[in-house]
Amino acid sequence: MTVSIVYITAGSMDEAARIGKTLVQERLAACVNIIDGMRSLYEWDGTLQDDREVVMIVKTRSSRVAELTSAVKAIHSYDCPCVVELPVSGGNSAFLDWIGKQVDSPSSEDQ
Repeated sequence: MTVSIVYITAGSMDEAARIGKTLVQERLAACVNIIDGMRSLYEWDGTLQDDREVVMIVKTRSSRVAELTSAVKAIHSYDCPCVVELPVSGGNSAFLDWIGKQVDSPSSEDQ
């Protein structure tokens, strides 16, 4: 079983909480950390944007990232939401095992 961290941004605390609750309830994520107050500078549709956003740090099985991404895209308000996977190469093995137990396995190969 391999673990990934998924970095997601949202437009508000309410949206981040809604997405996070959905991911945990559907057992696509073991935990979602929500951090408010991020300032994002980016170009969209040819215009420089300067927005406040919310960061979500999601812990999941690597094998569930595609399904997690689809779920986020289906409920997110953005046309093109930021959903980026960061593979985990080590850490507290007890914590990593907990993630594996919290997130449903899509197949027996992921055990």
